Amino acid sequence: MSQIPQVQNADIADHAVILDVREQDEWDAGHAPGAVHIPLGELPSRLHELPDTDAGTLAVTCRGGGRSSRAVAWLSQQGFDVANLDGGMKAWEASGKSLVADGPSPRIV
Repeated sequence: MSQIPQVQNADIADHAVILDVREQDEWDAGHAPGAVHIPLGELPSRLHELPDTDAGTLAVTCRGGGRSSRAVAWLSQQGFDVANLDGGMKAWEASGKSLVADGPSPRIV
């Protein structure tokens, strides 16, 4: 099995476009400002919604990295230039990067 490409959150701008594959309640609680939300289970039917990656590799995230690793493996097989955001949104939050939410105070659940 090939290695899943990884990207460090320190290498991603706070408002970069990333793909968030978490569930709706996780997204609502807190997400990166420039993220695009497509839950992992909906990814195959929503490929047309993926952001344009002509500018480079698209980072993919979830809470801790498990779901996004599966998404990266599958998307890579489909020909997309993607990499797993190492540590997921928990690492994003821990590093002090920006979060937005649909509620009063953004947090990663």
